[in-house]
Amino acid sequence: MQCRQCGTEIADKAIVCFRCGTATTDPVRRPAEIRPRRGGLLSIVAFVVLLLLGLYLGMAGRSISPGPEATRVETIAGVLIAVALLSLVVRIVRRRR
Repeated sequence: MQCRQCGTEIADKAIVCFRCGTATTDPVRRPAEIRPRRGGLLSIVAFVVLLLLGLYLGMAGRSISPGPEATRVETIAGVLIAVALLSLVVRIVRRRR
């Protein structure tokens, strides 16, 4: 059998040409499709909004009179800041893969 790329005589059972490396048969499977990365603008905007909202609520909780409402507002602020930081960590970890 002859290589269809370079014309070199190769064995009938050869998988590739020993000279140029061209396959002797068509590939059985197609290569995996590479998907483009999504833009990260939405996640960055969400992170900034959550962080700013948490900081605002934290400051608002300190400015109102001490009591259960102030504690509730500060707790919500802490949860929002934690969610924002967690989303940032997840984004960094996913990007490293």
